[in-house]
Amino acid sequence: MDPFSGESELVNVITAFYTHAYQTVLSFDTSSLSSTNKPVAQNFKYRAQIALGQNREVVSALSKSRDATSRSLVALAKNDVSEALNLAESSDSEDATVQICAGTVLGANGEYAKAVELLSKHQGSLEAVALLTQLHLVNNRTDLALKEVQAAKRWAQDSLLINMAEAWANLRVGGQEKYQSAYYVYEELASAPGNQSPTALVGQAVAELHLGRTEEAEAALNQALESEKPDIQAIANSIVLQYVTGKGNGEKTKELKGLLTQRDSEHQLLADLVEKESLFDTAATKYSAKAAS
Repeated sequence: MDPFSGESELVNVITAFYTHAYQTVLSFDTSSLSSTNKPVAQNFKYRAQIALGQNREVVSALSKSRDATSRSLVALAKNDVSEALNLAESSDSEDATVQICAGTVLGANGEYAKAVELLSKHQGSLEAVALLTQLHLVNNRTDLALKEVQAAKRWAQDSLLINMAEAWANLRVGGQEKYQSAYYVYEELASAPGNQSPTALVGQAVAELHLGRTEEAEAALNQALESEKPDIQAIANSIVLQYVTGKGNGEKTKELKGLLTQRDSEHQLLADLVEKESLFDTAATKYSAKAAS
């Protein structure tokens, strides 16, 4: 059974995981699950712990297990490229969890071709399709990302993950119709009962921003920022919104930059802003010299 279908007893934990509501995943009661689905849910809990930075706890829990699934989870927790490569090149590469965990490690460490090769071995895995879509988009191969999505839609039309993957691709392709389609996906996720994740709100805000609806984008981002530890992408996109609306030199922008620096001093947006400011200063110097002469 497709775990993303409405009939699956795993649909709630999986939806929470893919909208980054990791605490919801960890609090999910697995006692009533079938013997088949209990280990699947537990694997999602391990991955939620890793996403929350509880890597050591996962490694400790699985240190004595040598099955392929456990090894791949430990590789993910340790970001162990060597182990991920070993798993990718072994007979265990047909295992779905191995494909996702090892593929994630490989993709995150620049082993794009290896990750794609491993994930392409999947047998109807929606998660593998979604991860392949992400990898292609990161590497500016929108054509391949769209190909993955369109192929999957033929057998998984109403899947949460495929809808999300299509939204990612639509935001990259652009155009009023594509942006609006992406917005509908994120709006539905953000309004789902019990969904406390800021990810859907950030996605909704990005779509709103592309559609020129800056006030609506700001409202969604402000909602996403309402926590003791605001989401990093919510902070980053709030900074972008400040510049788009002509408030880039304001106090709020400075506060947001400071907060992003505290949370992730190497965030790509901060590096881009430094680069753009340097280019602007260089250009301004050239014009100043002409004016002075």
